[in-house]
This record gives sequence, C-alpha cells and structure tokens, in this order.
Amino acid sequence: MLERERERVAATARRLAAEGLVRGGSGNVSVRAGEHVAISAAGALLGRLAPEQVVVVDLGGEQIDGDLPPSSELRLHLGVYRRFGAAAVAHTHSQAATALSCALSEVPVVHYQMLLLGGAIRVAPYATFGSPALAEATLAALEGRTAALMANHGAIVHGADLEVVLERALLLEWLCTLYLRAASVGSPRVLTEEEQLAVVSAGSHRGYGATR
Repeated sequence: MLERERERVAATARRLAAEGLVRGGSGNVSVRAGEHVAISAAGALLGRLAPEQVVVVDLGGEQIDGDLPPSSELRLHLGVYRRFGAAAVAHTHSQAATALSCALSEVPVVHYQMLLLGGAIRVAPYATFGSPALAEATLAALEGRTAALMANHGAIVHGADLEVVLERALLLEWLCTLYLRAASVGSPRVLTEEEQLAVVSAGSHRGYGATR
C-alpha cells in the first residue's frame, strides 16, 4: 500500500541523514496521500531507511499496513496534517537547530530568508517525546509558520511535498547556524517589522525565489 509514497519517504530520510540533519534513529519523516499517511517506523535508522521500514496509518492513527510500529511522533505528524493541511512533514535533530532549542524561546529574524518559513522561529516548550503535550506545544509554535524548534529536542518543518520539506529543513539549519555564528561575535542585529515588510513587498514585486 502506498508503495511510491513509502519509497519517497525512505529516500527523503536518507537524504536528511546524508545532509547531517538526522543521526541514527533520531527524527522521522512522513507524507500524506489522501486519507492515509506513510511514516518512518519507530527506531529505524534513517540513513539506511528502506521502503519496508515505512508504515501506513490513517488520519486517526490506526495502522493500515507495515509490520513495524510507526514513529513515536505520529501524533505530532497527524496534528500537522489536520491543522495546517500540509502534505509532508520532517522532524530532525540537526545540530544548530537543536542547540538553539536548548537556549532560546525564539530565533528572531536576523536574515530575510527566515520570512520564507513564516518569520521568527518559535521554540515550543519542552515536553517528553511522543507525548500529547509535545504535540500540542509544537502545533502552537507552528501556527502561521512552516518551521519550529522543539525545546531541548530538535526541529520540525512541513510543506506541500517532500521536496519542499527537505529544502525547508536545510534552510532552517542554515539559518540556525547563521544565528549561532553571529551570536558568537556579538549581539545579532534583528530586522525590524518595517524592514521585514519591505522584503515581502520586494519579493512579491520581483518574484523572488522563482525563475522566469
């Protein structure tokens, strides 16, 4: 069931590992197809994830196909699909993002590309992995955003497909690395609301991020 989606989830997980955004069995990836979700299995090594290590559940969380249990963060993934209408989700433990999640309550807009993720990156309060509390806190942090950090834990991104999710995960880690480096030499300069609005206006006028 959902053979193509399972293959794509596995390929995305392996790419995340190759990019250094996940290690070992940390993190999870999923994609939605109609009323079903293909999600990486609990504890699977993402760098070597195979399609048979991706399971299928319905939007209520009932397992439909696959021999392994789904990721412990299944509740969070399903919440993202229900609340935001996303089509793909990735949760990573990338180093820079996780480091900032241990120290900040929000990553301010220090670079205009943060606006591609919705603005300042919120950090959801800490809660035990896989818990309803973590899912609710993270969903709140994602309101109006396509990325968030999870305190003392990691990061999450969602989007319209797995390719978009991969790019957002890479962008988020780049932005977090940028902030860490800026903070190491001084107090990072934050873009004002007026400056952010000017970026949005310029991007709309010039078609920023799109080829012609």
